[in-house]
Formats: sequence, structure tokens, C-alpha cells
Amino acid sequence: MAPTANAQTTSGQTSTDPTPAPAADPAPLPAAAAAAPRHSAVRSLLRLWPFVRPVRARLFTAAFVAVVASCLGLVIPLVLKWLVDGPVAVRDPGEVWLGGGCLLLLGVAEAGLFGLRRWLVARPLASVEAAMREALYHHLQRLPVAFHDRWASGQLLSRATTDLTLLRLFLAFPLTFLLVNGTTIVVGCVLLMVQRWSLGLVLLGPLLPLMVMCSVLESRYALAARRAQDQLGDLTTVVEESVLGIRIIKGFGRHRSQARAFERLTRQIRTTELHKARLLAWIWGVITLLPELAIATALVLGTLQVADGALSPGTLVAFLSTALALRWPVDSIGFLLAMSNEAATATDRYFEVLDVPAVDDEGAAGGNGVRNGPANGTADAGEAGEAGEAGEAPDAADTCERERPVDGLRFEGVEFSYPDAPADGPPTLRGVDLHIRSGETMALVGATGSGKTTLTALVPRLYDPTAGRITLDGRDLATLEREEARALVSVAFEEPTLFSATVADNVLMAHPGAPAPSGATDSQEADLLRALEVAQADGFVRALPQGTTTQVGEQGLSLSGGQRQRLALARAVVGRPRFLILDDPLSALDVHTEALVEAALRRVLATTTALVVAHRPSTVLLADRVALLSGGRITAVGTHHELLRDNAEYAALMSGEPGRQDREDAR
Repeated sequence: MAPTANAQTTSGQTSTDPTPAPAADPAPLPAAAAAAPRHSAVRSLLRLWPFVRPVRARLFTAAFVAVVASCLGLVIPLVLKWLVDGPVAVRDPGEVWLGGGCLLLLGVAEAGLFGLRRWLVARPLASVEAAMREALYHHLQRLPVAFHDRWASGQLLSRATTDLTLLRLFLAFPLTFLLVNGTTIVVGCVLLMVQRWSLGLVLLGPLLPLMVMCSVLESRYALAARRAQDQLGDLTTVVEESVLGIRIIKGFGRHRSQARAFERLTRQIRTTELHKARLLAWIWGVITLLPELAIATALVLGTLQVADGALSPGTLVAFLSTALALRWPVDSIGFLLAMSNEAATATDRYFEVLDVPAVDDEGAAGGNGVRNGPANGTADAGEAGEAGEAGEAPDAADTCERERPVDGLRFEGVEFSYPDAPADGPPTLRGVDLHIRSGETMALVGATGSGKTTLTALVPRLYDPTAGRITLDGRDLATLEREEARALVSVAFEEPTLFSATVADNVLMAHPGAPAPSGATDSQEADLLRALEVAQADGFVRALPQGTTTQVGEQGLSLSGGQRQRLALARAVVGRPRFLILDDPLSALDVHTEALVEAALRRVLATTTALVVAHRPSTVLLADRVALLSGGRITAVGTHHELLRDNAEYAALMSGEPGRQDREDAR
């Protein structure tokens, strides 16, 4: 997951700089999310059913237990009626004690059943939340890189944390008690009508205006809830960027401007939350006031009927006790509906990501390389084990390699435009034709923004060409499963990315077999040491406190830039890949270390087919031939010395003379 939604350069090439610009406003939501239609809360919440279905038995049991417990509370007014009209009226202490004992047993039973309900839902709801979080994570891993280019990571984090917490709370409390309280209100209203229908009608009088006012206020509350959750995602993005970019913020003294950006967002959230509080106060006030007025009216009318002898005191006590027992179910509807609206908004936000078409793992021979996201949100959860099986792909790939002709890496009429690029704009790559023979190393040279990184990103299928094709040893890359393609191709990007794990874990990520939980196997350990030696990283790794088991910290920031780049290079070569893509792999190294790495890297390049993005002559000399990329096209191919002699643009790029490139372009 990228720290921010990456911007694109003027040439259409995606920026790979992970350091955020301080004090920048958070990236807006993608248009697809911002313009998503607002569904009804019920329709949105029904999408949770596939996740809830596996634990439906316990949830239904818990709901039934809660309904029984709530209905037991309605039995208490009937016992009070019997006590007032019976033992109390005839002054029978024994019967009074019996009635008191019944009331005590009913209270204990009600409390016990509610406790049982809580126990029944605790474990299954934790499982539901975990399944939803896993489904979201696995789906994010399978979404195209273009999706992560557009979306701010803070928005994704808030969906995986805050939104899922809201959904768990909804399933634990509002979902059950909307059913429980609704059933209680219906049963209670029947009892009221049976006890005294005229007073019952008085209590039911405010029902229609109550429903109308609540409907209006709830629709406004739903909009405010969505706005608050989106703003919280923006705030998460700012916090994450501030943490990841703390060196830039401190280095340029931008902590005050960053703090102002943070304060601006917190004020926006505060304003939205206060708006929500006002709406909730109106909802709660309406739901509380109208029933209270109805109860007061019924009390006055009931007292007059008792005075006239038309109603027994016990019946009035039972009637008012039943009405008061319904007070909590009615009062709670306000915040239960508010929580349900927030949960519906969280569901919409969750499925905005899950509905994005995922990359098709079975190639793009029959389509565009993507498939629709799971309609129910559970398909990804069942594929969690796929990553663990990726180690089997290289063996299958090696078998196929022995059966197929060796043709190297070919680009045939390749064109590419970024998904967000203007439709009438020029493509980033246009008609790229390039053949890298098997066992050959090709250097890719070009000016900044010419599309070098974009071209290299097509080989491991981070993006798919919009036209033309790429072949690996004669096999169309688009027909290969992505797992197989990435088992054949290894990549070291210009900006090295390390994870909060050990040195060994970071390097062995590209090994055909995933490291065992107890540690690397002997063969993995040997490959690890070989890769560290090639990258000239073995010396500083041995000097670390725990050697290869040392934790490198988040983003590997405990290491220097050159150390991170050497570990990234070691990761690229550890698996002995059939094809190797290196994007300026030595840019952060000093001259002495660069020479040592180049000497070791020559031995690796002799056993693989490699495409190396180069900006310096020393890196170009690693290659057998050089391809010049200019304006999205391959304009020249030859050896380094041939291009220096025959191509002015290439000579200008290699000369390092300021302004010479501009002069050559002007000619």
C-alpha cells in the first residue's frame, strides 16, 4: 500500500517517490467513490450477509434470547396488576411476599438472558470482523497498481480499521436490539390495547408524526455520517504522511505548516461531528418528548377513570408500568438508527474498495486482465492461501522453459497510457519494439520522463500494455498467470522499499520458496548469503546487532539509502530469476561500492536476461547493448560506443554537461 496516492509526471510516468510533500492537502477521493450513489441503509447493510452467514446460527440464537429477555420485562406489569388488585387490596402479606419473589426471579432471569446473549455474539462477531478485514486486505493485494496510484492510503486504512469497528459494533448491538426493541414495542402495544384500548390509542397517537420526523432527520444524519468518515480518512492520510515524511518536515522546518493542515482537518471533523450531534439531539428529543406527552396524557385520563370506578387501580398500575417498560425501547430507537446509518455508510465505503475489479490471475488472453470484484465480498477471503503457494510456480515455469524455445524478452508494438491520462493525450509509450536476446543485458537510457520506469513496470505486469504485446521466450506475457510471470521476472525498483521485518525476510521475499516460520532452510540461507555478496551488503549486514535476523524497521529507515538499495538489489537476485529488471539499481552508492557491486553483478547478469535502466556510463557498461528511449519510443539500439559515436542525443545524456541535451533537442 503506497503511503499516498501517487501523482503522475507530465509524461504520464508514475512517480515513485514515497516521501510526501509536507503540508499538502490530502488527496481527494477517486471520482468513482466520491460520486457513488447513496443506497438505502437496509440495502447497504444487506451486503454484509455473506460474511454473517457462517455465524448466523449463534446470532439468531442470541437475538431469540434477547427477545425472550425483553419480553420477560413485560410480564412484570402483569404481576404488579395482580399484586395491587389482589394481595395489596385484601392486605395479604404472604401473597405480597410471593409476588415480590416472582418479580425478583423475573429480574434475575432477564439479566441472565442478556448476559447469555452477549456471550453468544462475542466470538462470532470477532470472526466476522477478522474475515472482512482479511477479505479487504487480500483484495487490495490483487487490485491493479493504477488503483493504488489513485487512492490515498489513509482512506484505505480508515476502511480497514474505523469502518470495520463500526460494523462490528452494529452487528453486536444495533442489529440485535432493533429487532428486540421492535418486537418488544409490538408486544407491549398489544398488551396496552388489551388492558385498556382507549388509553392505548392515546399512547399510539404520536406514532405517525414520530416516524415522519425521524425519517427526515435520519436522512440528514446519514449524509453527515458519510462526510465525517471521509474526513477521518483524510486525517489518517495526513497523520501517516507526517510520520513517514518526518525527516522532510523537520529538515525544512515545516512542522508549523503541517500542524496547520492537521488543525484545519480536525476543525472540519469537529464541525461535522457537532452537526451530527445537533441532528442526534433533535432525533432524541423528538423520540423522547412525544411519547412522554402521550404517557402524561394517559396518566391523567387513567386517573380520572379510576376515580370514576371505570378502571381498577391495578389495571392502571399495570398499564403505566407497561408504558414505562416501553420507554427504553422507544428512546433507544434514535441512537440505534444513528448507529445503523453510520454502519450503512461504513458498509458503502468498505464495498467501494471491494467492488473495484481485481486483477485476473489467469492472464488476459480472454479479456482485459481484470475481473469484477466479488459481489458478496467473500471470494477474496477464500484465496488467502494463494500467496503461500506461489513458491510452486518457479518449478512449473522451469519445466515449461525446458520445453520452449529460448527467445529472450521482446516488446512488439507496445503502447501504454495510464488509466487516468486524458483520452486525447499522447500515450506514455508509443510503438516500442525491442528485442533483448536470451542471456543478454540491455541498458535502457533516456531523459527524465521518457518512460523508462513505465516500460520496466510492464514486464512484471504491474501494468498491462494498452496495445502491442510482450513475450518471454516466445510466450505472450498477457497469457501467463501473474504468479508465473512474476516467478520468471525479478525487479529492483529505483526507490527501494523494505518492510518492517528482518533482513533475511526482506531479501528472501523474492525467493521461490517462502521462508519457513522457524527460519530459512539451508538452501535459502546459501542463496541469501550469495545475494548479499552480489549486492555488497554482506559486510554491513554482519555488522548489524543480530546479523540477518536484525529488524530493519518501518520502510527500512534505520538503514542508509545505499544500504536499503543494496538489500533491494539482493532481493532481486536471490531467486536466480530467468529475467531481471533493474531500475537504476546503483544510484545511491558511492563510487567505490558501486565498482564492487558492478563486478559482482556481472556474474549474475551473465546467467540471466536483463533490462537495466541506467543514467550513468558506469552502469551502461554492464550491458551488452543499449536502447535509447526518447518521447516514449525506442529511437536507437546499439553498443555504448556505437551510440556515443553515432547518436547525438545519447552522447548528450552520457556527457553530463548541463544544457547540452537542450541544445541537441533544439537542433
